Amino acid sequence: MEKLLNDFSFGLFVWQTLLFVLLLGLLYRFAWKPILNAINDREEGIKNALAAAEDAKKEMQNVTADSEKLLQEARGEREAMLKEAREIKEKMVSDAKDQAKTEGDKMIAQAKATIESEKKAAVAEIKNQVAELSVQIAEKVLKEELTNKDKQLKLVDNMLGDIKLN
Repeated sequence: MEKLLNDFSFGLFVWQTLLFVLLLGLLYRFAWKPILNAINDREEGIKNALAAAEDAKKEMQNVTADSEKLLQEARGEREAMLKEAREIKEKMVSDAKDQAKTEGDKMIAQAKATIESEKKAAVAEIKNQVAELSVQIAEKVLKEELTNKDKQLKLVDNMLGDIKLN
């Protein structure tokens, strides 16, 4: 330290101080304001970016909430539509069953009516055929029986014996 004090030059010190102050003045005049302005601009830009990020975050939360609400509404509408479709399907199936039952009952009734009318027609036809056969047989028997007088009397007696009186 002694050597430093021995080599000390007052003139050099003044010039160095003067140059340092001049350099500080130049820096203040030409560099300090632009540097501070740049730092302030950067700080302002960072604040704006943070504010924009916060706004974006809030907007994203709002959009998320809105989309969740829309999703819930869409799910509700879908459930309502599915329920309505199920009800329509069940109604259609029920209507189809009722219509099929009605048609089936109608066809069964028609079939019964047709069977009954055909049965009556068949019975009438059989009666007619039996009557014709009976008449033909009776005609042949009577021709045979009526040719002989004794046989006629015997036939009348047999018929009278077959008849029961009440």
